[in-house]
Amino acid sequence: MPRVQFYHNTPDRLALACELAARAQAGGRRVAMRVSDAAAAARLDQALWRFDAQSFIPHVMVDSPLAAHTPVLIGRSDAPLPWPHDDLLFNLAADLPPDFERFRMIVEIVGHSEADKAPGRERYRHYKRCELPIQLFDAERREPL
Repeated sequence: MPRVQFYHNTPDRLALACELAARAQAGGRRVAMRVSDAAAAARLDQALWRFDAQSFIPHVMVDSPLAAHTPVLIGRSDAPLPWPHDDLLFNLAADLPPDFERFRMIVEIVGHSEADKAPGRERYRHYKRCELPIQLFDAERREPL
């Protein structure tokens, strides 16, 4: 049964996703980062490249031949492919990940806008109905994973 962490009140969802992915990867965790489409995947890819000038967050798209050997993967909800690992799933898409049960932890990052909040509330209610353990964090405090 996965645990769920909701980071709400997020001023910059990509920046927080990069920060949490960097910390998770540095701690030996494997991260699947799910976005809505190709444009969002490109933005996340660029954000990971630019996140910290002094370090590198190794990442590839989930369809890369290197996916099984890379700690951070980017996948799209509009073109789902199987994830080669089941550790952390960062959901940056508006919908519920269809295979969320297979992950050890799900990280949901919800922004300030109502366009982010409304689907976030729906995902929260779904996880609650599934009786998953849920932790809520104010993203501005940046509590650890």
